[in-house]
Amino acid sequence: MKKSIFLCAISNISSGSCAEDCGFCTQSAHHRADIAHYKYKSIEQIVFEAKNAAKNGAIGFCLVTSGLGLDDKKLAYVCEAARAIKAELQDIHLIACNGIASVDQLKTLKGAGIDAYNHNLETSQAFYERICTTHSWEARYQTCLNAKEAGLALCSGGIFGLGESEEDRQAFIQSVQSLNPFTMPINFFIHNAALPLQTAHLSEEEALTILRQIRQALPQTRLMIAGGRETTFSPECDIFEAGADAIVIGDYLTTKGELPERDRAMIERLGYEIARTCHA
Repeated sequence: MKKSIFLCAISNISSGSCAEDCGFCTQSAHHRADIAHYKYKSIEQIVFEAKNAAKNGAIGFCLVTSGLGLDDKKLAYVCEAARAIKAELQDIHLIACNGIASVDQLKTLKGAGIDAYNHNLETSQAFYERICTTHSWEARYQTCLNAKEAGLALCSGGIFGLGESEEDRQAFIQSVQSLNPFTMPINFFIHNAALPLQTAHLSEEEALTILRQIRQALPQTRLMIAGGRETTFSPECDIFEAGADAIVIGDYLTTKGELPERDRAMIERLGYEIARTCHA
């Protein structure tokens, strides 16, 4: 039986102008990166992107907003987008990624049709203060607990290649393990001249070692390779053999990704099939 690979697409529905100072993020206003800035994408455009993602084989679709967290206006907007998508695509696995959130806010998202909440720990608790000073790692961890309490599937992971030590990596993996998320997004730092973090690129072998370690620590969690996949791994590299069973297709928040048809061809060439259901 062939291994099934879950495909997910993301939509940056509110871009840039974030007051937080996360050193890895081009959406932070502190870094003045050359990216698109807009408050809210139209609901019609979001639904169009969701339909296009589904046509490309994606079962998951993630609604991402910039900024620290949810306020009443943003919450209502995400809910409106979720309802509009579910009216057209009942079987899609809808994910929200909107920062710090309370249990009540997350229950409201669930009521609007959101199936999962993505909130990344990003790195270890000890290293976090070196990459962000405007909010705490503990607030991120609590939001992950809130998502589970609200009855949402938890999607939580982070970024490697930020300058963290091996000890930091192991501590981070253990923290994610303690949350037992349904999905763990695994990102590799995408370098940008505007960002304060200027670290060495991870080698493909180092990234594969990290992936294998995570698979061993979280045997039942879906491991999704997301940002940095195209610059970290060669097209011939079998990340699925190393433990991944999901990828993000299409573009990321502020950087271009691989063409979906090329990713589908890659999956077929490596001997796998595309998942047709989520099993959440």
